[in-house]
Amino acid sequence: MRDLLENKLKRFEELEGQLVDPEVLTNSSKLAAVAREHGSLAKLTTKYRRFKEICNEITEAREMVGGDDVDMRELAEAELPDLIDQREAIWNELLELTIGGEDANRTRCVMEIRAGTGGDEAALFARNLYEMYKHHGETKKWKFEILSHSPTELGGFKAISLAVSGEGVYRELQYESGGHRVQRVPQTETQGRVHTSAATVAVMPEPEDVEVNLKPEDYRIDKFNASGPGGQHVNKTESAIRLTHHETGTVVQCQDEKSQHKNLAKALRELKARVYDAKRREEEQKRSDERKTLVGSGDRSQRIRTYNFPENRLTDHRIGFTIYKLDQIIAGDMQVVTDALIDYDRQQLRDAFGTDG
Repeated sequence: MRDLLENKLKRFEELEGQLVDPEVLTNSSKLAAVAREHGSLAKLTTKYRRFKEICNEITEAREMVGGDDVDMRELAEAELPDLIDQREAIWNELLELTIGGEDANRTRCVMEIRAGTGGDEAALFARNLYEMYKHHGETKKWKFEILSHSPTELGGFKAISLAVSGEGVYRELQYESGGHRVQRVPQTETQGRVHTSAATVAVMPEPEDVEVNLKPEDYRIDKFNASGPGGQHVNKTESAIRLTHHETGTVVQCQDEKSQHKNLAKALRELKARVYDAKRREEEQKRSDERKTLVGSGDRSQRIRTYNFPENRLTDHRIGFTIYKLDQIIAGDMQVVTDALIDYDRQQLRDAFGTDG
């Protein structure tokens, strides 16, 4: 925990330096990226600086208590309890700000929803998930932008990638990464049998340009004709873009826009998020013992949740949480689920790191 906070403070101080660097000040896009990252770290690092100051004040006060100067000893003895209370209060605030890991306070992320087993029903479920997140986000004034999507003829999605921005987006949405299972009677089922199908969700923090600097030689660009649902032809120009990152083998493609330039820009945003996410996971694996909680792990292969429509039941298997309000949740009122996951993560952090730093 202290290592994470020290790294954040170090990065914040680097960004402070960049904000007065003439080279950065004359580059508007770089300045905007540095300012965004600086702003996202400001609350946490300012609080951590104050925490360190109080820790130093406590050390000095304890030295005075053990000293020979009677007046200074009495003054320090009077101040110590209040300083200790302040330290514990700020430590608890720091724990709150770090719930969800070191990327928790990012205000931008990329979300991918992909249909799994279950054919058309899985694709329709993928669309249900997209609409659930979108309606939930609207209540929080989050902004959603479709980066790419593959619709089906019945109105579902084989896959859809979104850029989501706003206060608290990654802190909340990161818990959605994993396998989602649905149990319901499909509209095409004539005998009323319940079918089980699935979709996977991946949520990745969107890095700033200064964090992931992709050069043209780092990836291959393939251009092709866009196609619609069921493979039907959309246009005859090579506006669709596929990017392949050489180092990680990551592949993304975008064909939503008529402009090749716009498709390339969207594909690059998604590629940067995926490359950053891959490197972040590699680092987390190296220090996996530091993060005890499992709910924010983002393991795509893990089945995290079941949506049972006949019983109006939602169950999150990671924390043993069940609620019989699936109709409300799938309509976008999912705060109760997110709060339960954050509460669990909060308790895990307290158990792991205590209250006094």
